[in-house]
Amino acid sequence: MLFRILLGTAIAVAFSACGRSLPTYEKPIARTQFQRVRTTAYTHTESDHRQHGCQTCLGTTLRYGALRSAACDWSRWPMGTRFRILETGDVCEVDDIGWALSGRNTIDLYKPSRAAMNGWGSRVVNIEILRWGSDAESLAVLSKRSKYRHVQRMVNDLEKRVASNSQSPPLVIVAASAAVPGAGPDPMTPSPKPFRAFVRGEANAE
Repeated sequence: MLFRILLGTAIAVAFSACGRSLPTYEKPIARTQFQRVRTTAYTHTESDHRQHGCQTCLGTTLRYGALRSAACDWSRWPMGTRFRILETGDVCEVDDIGWALSGRNTIDLYKPSRAAMNGWGSRVVNIEILRWGSDAESLAVLSKRSKYRHVQRMVNDLEKRVASNSQSPPLVIVAASAAVPGAGPDPMTPSPKPFRAFVRGEANAE
């Protein structure tokens, strides 16, 4: 009896996933060091995340400390991309994905409780990219899960980027005295104040 119940639940979940419409596709924003993006929040006790518990799609533990987990479309922000939210100072790293994020310029921030998730809600914030992840590595991970439509959409975009040898722009670390970019609606540009070259892979340590 228990087996039938579990089987029926699995079929229902699969049918529901197949019947869902993908989110409306948005044109990707430019990969600049400073970006103004829409953010939402999620937690591990939500109904659509409960089956995964406190794990990311990579099988790692969701983080909420000095470095925090974030989910998004990996063709916009590849796996491993690390960024700072300028309004709060929080540093996050992309290690998760989600159905509603596929084809969208939205980053979903992990929160440890429903109260924290609801408290964040939906906000447009300014972020500074500290390190870009790898398109090729993201593609290698997602290709194994391309049977899911939202993943296939990301795979398609990543394949185009990799095939065209598109690369993320080189990063610079702005001097501590540099002004924080404004909160205008357009993508931001780095401060013109002194900077030093950022060596890719320099900030790998957590």
